[in-house]
Amino acid sequence: MTPRELRTPAAAWGFWAARVFLVAAAVTLCYTLGPFHLRGWAAAGTGLLMALVILLAELWLRRAAVSGLLGGAFGGILGMFAALLVTLVISHTTVPEPTKFSLEFSVLFALSYLGLALGWQKGRELRLHLETVGRLFRGRIEVRESLKLLDTSVLIDGRIADICDAQFIDGPLIVPQFVLRELQLVADSSDGLKRQRGRRGLDVLERIQKMPGVEVRILEHDPSQAGEVDHKLIDLARQTGAKIVTNDFNLNKVATVQGLSVLNVNQLANALKPVVLPGEPMRVFILREGKEANQGVAYLDDGTMVVVDGARRFINKNVDTIVTSVHQTTAGKMIFGRIDERSEQAGPLARQAAAGASRNEGGGRAADPAPLDRGPRPIFPEEDAD
Repeated sequence: MTPRELRTPAAAWGFWAARVFLVAAAVTLCYTLGPFHLRGWAAAGTGLLMALVILLAELWLRRAAVSGLLGGAFGGILGMFAALLVTLVISHTTVPEPTKFSLEFSVLFALSYLGLALGWQKGRELRLHLETVGRLFRGRIEVRESLKLLDTSVLIDGRIADICDAQFIDGPLIVPQFVLRELQLVADSSDGLKRQRGRRGLDVLERIQKMPGVEVRILEHDPSQAGEVDHKLIDLARQTGAKIVTNDFNLNKVATVQGLSVLNVNQLANALKPVVLPGEPMRVFILREGKEANQGVAYLDDGTMVVVDGARRFINKNVDTIVTSVHQTTAGKMIFGRIDERSEQAGPLARQAAAGASRNEGGGRAADPAPLDRGPRPIFPEEDAD
């Protein structure tokens, strides 16, 4: 039976029926056979006590790890084998029979118990050593393959497709089955915005699968039957040693605290933004007013916010600014600047010159008179009219 089947109500009722049958059988047999020269209710009570001991042992063993059970069984067998060798030696001695029987029984009980206890403890330690060796071996393989686990948020965001197209991510991309189920649930949502986001995630995944040189694997393994997608991703990354590719800030923090490697696309985008230093000129388009008085807000092509002092009157206009400071926040970079006074002063002069040129070309003024000819002229006597 699978673990899920063991948790069903039918399986639980079956276990309780088997326990009741065990208790009834033990009480009936002891009442009938009368062990230890007991009769009646004393024998039945002995059977009930034996059944309770067996049930307690069952509950204890059900919670035990498989490594401990195997180690304990192996240690118990070794202990009984060692006790057999010791009893063979004791049997060839001249010790009286009662003493010989007591020694043989004590050696068998002591060595069996020691083998069981030591095997139980060493089995658990052996499991830890095997897990460590497995992690080292698995880490060597994964360093060569460099597995990447894709989160739902990074598929919906879509920038991972451009990053893969630019060949900045190497190694196989792993998409767990539970991530696909979450994308399908979002795509089938009654909310139009969520439905659009889910379909976008599926389209992005299909686009990545069609890229040459990019290997995408759909992983059917589910590390846990219940829990959120973030918890399943962390468990799967811990088991496989893969890196989580995500945009989720909380998932990034939780995975980093647990020692897992995370590739955050938002951090990559912030790292690729152009470096702006105080004092550099910048021409921006003032889109709206800022929170403080007389402030204007603009945005660069990569989405970086630019807050410009004194630019409130230039809304919906391009202005020349001077960067005064750059601040790094959790959401990204913020640039603060002021209006470039030189360009502001040159603006009116340029407008005046342009206005004068337009008046000259438009014929608004009268044409200048022809220049006077002030050169020497010959003097002739005027002839009398006929």
